[in-house]
Amino acid sequence: MPEFSDTIIGLFDSLKRRQATGEGGLLTGSDPSAFNVSDPLRLWIIQVGIIIMMAQLLSLGLGRMKQPKVIAEVLGGILLGPTAFGRIPGFTQHIFPSPSLPYLSLVANIGLCLFLFIVGLEIDASIIKRNARMSAVVSLAGMALPFGLGSALSVPLYHHFIDPSVPFTYFMLFTGVAYSITAFPVLCRILTELKLLDTTVGIIVLSAGVGNDVVGWTLLALSVALVNAGSGLAALWVLLTCVAFTIFLLFVVKRVMLWLARATGSTDNGPTMFYMTAVMILLWACAFFTDIVGVNAIFGAFLAGIIVPREGGLAIALTEKLEDMVSIIFLPLYFTLSGLNTDLGLLDNGITWAFTIAIACLAFLGKFGGCTIASRLSGFSWREASTIGALMSCKGLVELIVLNVGLSAGILSSRVFSMFVLEALTLTFMTTPLVTALYPPERRVIATSGGAPAQTRDEEGGDFDPDKKSLVNEEQPWRYRFTVVLDKLEHMPCMMALTQLVRPPIPEFSSLTTAVSMSAVSDPAPLKDKTPEVSVSALRLIELSDRTSAVMKSSTADTLIHTDPLLGIFRMFGELNDLPVSTSLTIVPYDDLAHNVADHAKRNASQLILLPWLPPSAVTTESSEGAMLRREKLDHNPFEVIFGTSRDKSASVIHSQVYVALFVDPGNHHNTGAGTGGSHHIFLPFFGGPDDRLALEFVVQLCANPKISATVVKMEKRELENTPIGRPLTAHSDIKSDTNSLAYPHQHGSTITSVIGFPDTVYGQPNTQTRMQSETADSMIWSRYASRNLSDLDTPAPLRAALSRIAFSNFVSPVPLHAAIQRASICQRVLVVTGRSKRLAVEDHHAELKDLVEEHRVAGHEVMSKTIGDVATAFVGVGMRECDGCAAGCECGDRVVGGCVV
Repeated sequence: MPEFSDTIIGLFDSLKRRQATGEGGLLTGSDPSAFNVSDPLRLWIIQVGIIIMMAQLLSLGLGRMKQPKVIAEVLGGILLGPTAFGRIPGFTQHIFPSPSLPYLSLVANIGLCLFLFIVGLEIDASIIKRNARMSAVVSLAGMALPFGLGSALSVPLYHHFIDPSVPFTYFMLFTGVAYSITAFPVLCRILTELKLLDTTVGIIVLSAGVGNDVVGWTLLALSVALVNAGSGLAALWVLLTCVAFTIFLLFVVKRVMLWLARATGSTDNGPTMFYMTAVMILLWACAFFTDIVGVNAIFGAFLAGIIVPREGGLAIALTEKLEDMVSIIFLPLYFTLSGLNTDLGLLDNGITWAFTIAIACLAFLGKFGGCTIASRLSGFSWREASTIGALMSCKGLVELIVLNVGLSAGILSSRVFSMFVLEALTLTFMTTPLVTALYPPERRVIATSGGAPAQTRDEEGGDFDPDKKSLVNEEQPWRYRFTVVLDKLEHMPCMMALTQLVRPPIPEFSSLTTAVSMSAVSDPAPLKDKTPEVSVSALRLIELSDRTSAVMKSSTADTLIHTDPLLGIFRMFGELNDLPVSTSLTIVPYDDLAHNVADHAKRNASQLILLPWLPPSAVTTESSEGAMLRREKLDHNPFEVIFGTSRDKSASVIHSQVYVALFVDPGNHHNTGAGTGGSHHIFLPFFGGPDDRLALEFVVQLCANPKISATVVKMEKRELENTPIGRPLTAHSDIKSDTNSLAYPHQHGSTITSVIGFPDTVYGQPNTQTRMQSETADSMIWSRYASRNLSDLDTPAPLRAALSRIAFSNFVSPVPLHAAIQRASICQRVLVVTGRSKRLAVEDHHAELKDLVEEHRVAGHEVMSKTIGDVATAFVGVGMRECDGCAAGCECGDRVVGGCVV
């Protein structure tokens, strides 16, 4: 029953009779949705639009419940069918008339072949080889028991609901296959979203899922061959033909495709146009062959995906080129066709509902029980074994494909088909919440290599090495352990420049000995008599999107970390500068980016997180008067990616003892102040508050480098007597002080800013006492650095050297932001460091900032202000036009996320 080929031939015959349609269309009063056999495109567009909008709307709600997108697509199809919308008078006859369904079916089957091709691309034989023994036991147990239960249940189902003209063996075979199948594509996404791919459970489930998928499709192919052949001998010939064709593909065509990929350079630079053409010809040739020999076309497409080479990420690149059209248009069409055949209204009596519940319960018990027992016998704990069983019970779209094949073959009736569709939806829906309850993050066991003992996530990120305890004190506030977040290639220059700047100079042994001995005299807790080693941990972030290629990348993260270009560039940068760089790569959903950064910093005992940001690009437009207006193209809040958005309000309350610095790159790479080649001058306006105190200590650390000098101006907002209010000629710098009651032991960041997004950082409500304590701390830190006697031998030598390169001054102005910007613009090469000033700041600059942005026509300053604070916003939005760079910084403690900006 070669349905795919028959549909194409029938449509070709109808197109031969096509006649020219009228050109007037809607303007002539004709109904644009009226179906015309000779011109079906208009109704097809209407159908596609309705289907896509329904699927997307449902996915918005179900996505918040951590449910796979396939559930939204299937539910959308069911709602558009006779279950819901089909009950509206005239809906089905007008939107989905019977004569239009062959055209919709043709496109849907084309999409289904493309989807099965992508499923074949996801199959990686190396996964099975690495865990062959254990995964084989779980996979076979997860198929044998469900198949037996499905076969047993098929007896009463056949007698109650199936036409006696349908052979019982055919029905039993389809029921067993539907019970034993596992939805591998949906399973991959669930494993990735729940961050289980690096656990022992995730690895075994992934391996068993691959084997289950291959065996399941083989059984379905056998079932279809048996049904289409009509006799056992003919089915045997069909099966032998398919086996021979599969061997030919695996051992001949696969090698030819690998040779062609290498010859065309597709393994190095991605698939070329010629290679893509060859792959598409192979795909449709395989689909055509399996269809004409009596097996569904989707099996040929699946085999074509398996034989595509994996070398050089070629399979992932091919998936990226095809997946969007398949997931957005083709698959929803297929599930809508499935929904049009699903009528839950047929479940209208007690016996039907009893069988429906029995189908769902037995399907779950078969998969769950078989895989759980096999896993427990293989050495897993009961918690891990039950999690494996819950994951393997996921059905998803693969069972729906099996059911649709059975329905089109006449094996399943509409009532039984609807019962099994409801069972597949129920089991897929319950997989994610069940796994979350059975296997919470704190109980997960991380897979290790080389025989190392397994660790739970708590053990992995819990206790720190005693040697990693902070060596920072108030006399020598240097930071040595950094986490550098790499997001895009455009961020690499500023991240390398910032890493070079924050690297503390390695003192001579005599100087270090002197500093340590002096610290021992003045400090009851002296530093260890050794030079702390600089440690840089580069974290590569890749967002886990809805695309299949992202899931494929996550499953190959262990190899991707060695081939990622950004990590390769940063590793080479570390080697050239004698910096020990460790690299990590994580692929996580958008909403989990913040927590992964915080967890990574905690595991590595980092003292400062360095984040990059390219500010909104300046756009020049011309007004009606001809004047040139400078506009800021409002970009997304940089910490929307790192510390959450309004969709995740809890992201603004990340419990972390690590401080954050955001490097604002103005994009002037032809003359950047953040270059690493020559000398640099830093300008710091000090307004007071914990953020500015952190920024001051950070500047002191930077000035330990002999090539860096700084100007620090303590700014005070006050009306000047007998002085006209205007833009001052000088700017001010600020310095911060610290007390144990107000600040945690914190790290410093260079050109960095901490950002929370639209939901601003959550701070405790300040009162008079805390404000007075903060002002006292400001005075103390200013006195500690600005008034220190550099000839005092009690001061450590590195600190004396750093302070000798800093010029401190005070400045009073009624418009301090104007003054700071003008002072910074005087410098030729300047790196501006500011505190974020979002907590216990002495002055409120919101009114002056508003005047500045109106004067310079800057758009979107509200978001920028929440991100980096008012002072940094003034420099980024206005001042960076006069200087080379800008930075803002702030402090983060128990309930605050912050940083410094440069």
